Amino acid sequence: MEYRRVKDQESYDDLSQKDVESLSGRSLSSVNATATGLSSAGGAKGKSNWKLKSVVTLALTLLTSSQAILIVWSKRAGKYEYSVTTANFSVEALKCLLSLAALFRTWNRHGVTDDNRLTTSFDEVSVYPIPAILYMVKNLLQYYIFAYVDAPAYQILKNLNIISTGVLYRIILKKKLSAIQWAAFILLCAGCTTAQLNPSSDHVLQTPIQGWMMAIVMALLSGFAGVYTEAIIKKRPSRNINVQNFWLYIFGVIFNLVAICVQDYDAVMNKGFFHGYSFITVLMILNHALSGIAVSMVMKYADNIVKVYSTSVAMLLTAVVSVFLFNFHLSLAFFLGSTILQSAQPAGLCLSRCTCTLSENFNHRNKLNLVTGR
Repeated sequence: MEYRRVKDQESYDDLSQKDVESLSGRSLSSVNATATGLSSAGGAKGKSNWKLKSVVTLALTLLTSSQAILIVWSKRAGKYEYSVTTANFSVEALKCLLSLAALFRTWNRHGVTDDNRLTTSFDEVSVYPIPAILYMVKNLLQYYIFAYVDAPAYQILKNLNIISTGVLYRIILKKKLSAIQWAAFILLCAGCTTAQLNPSSDHVLQTPIQGWMMAIVMALLSGFAGVYTEAIIKKRPSRNINVQNFWLYIFGVIFNLVAICVQDYDAVMNKGFFHGYSFITVLMILNHALSGIAVSMVMKYADNIVKVYSTSVAMLLTAVVSVFLFNFHLSLAFFLGSTILQSAQPAGLCLSRCTCTLSENFNHRNKLNLVTGR
């Protein structure tokens, strides 16, 4: 009897050990399967995100290239017959309506969640007035700078945004920029200066000092507003982009309404809000609205450096179109400056893509570690 009891105990122990090994093997297989599934999902998501970034960046490039052309085209006899403050207000109002329409569509499809709910908490709303007022001033300046520059020169000077963006990236977001990227920024500055050389005149540069000063102020405003907005948007990556856009644009509407009251109140009251508007003016407003939304999507799914490099590509498209529309003359200085600018673009775009890829891989590795318990 004692012998049988001992044998039964040994059999039970063997069976228990096999069960434990089976369960361990099954658990390990489950973890491996989960990790493999996450790897596949992460890779597919990374490819999908990169496609989205490419589409948005391409759209922004096309919209940016036509932006300066439409502003110049909207002039009559070298002057704006419409109020630029009402045009700015219309742009912000249209962006606000488009964001709200996209938000309603999201609510109908997925319901109201914490990520897409329009909240009025002070912590969330209070961060948007600063970039809104910076964008308002910058957008008003872009109308007045055309008194000193043409459309291609405007696109050339917009490359100054890259330097301000790079410096502010380092200061505000603490984002380390490589030596190659800094070299690309310096090349872009050199390209801007070279393209503005005027060998056929007593003046060294084609653009007068007033135009350069306005371009520098616009670059600083655009750079600070862009980096600040990107920091807001990426602080809550799961937050619906249309909610973030709505609050930014609603403050833009408020500040531009104040600008109308201060600058053009009498003209609007006497002549009407839409006095001097034409079909080109409407196209310009639509272009600005779509460009603003595309910029916010670039900030959400890529980064602000992609935005400024798309501006560099738009420079060439603007120059080519201006040759046919405004009889723009492609000088040797402009060609050399453009070549320098284009040579700096691949480094910045590749670095931006590598940064995004490394970030995705890091997040994916964290998920795997969480599953395996490491």
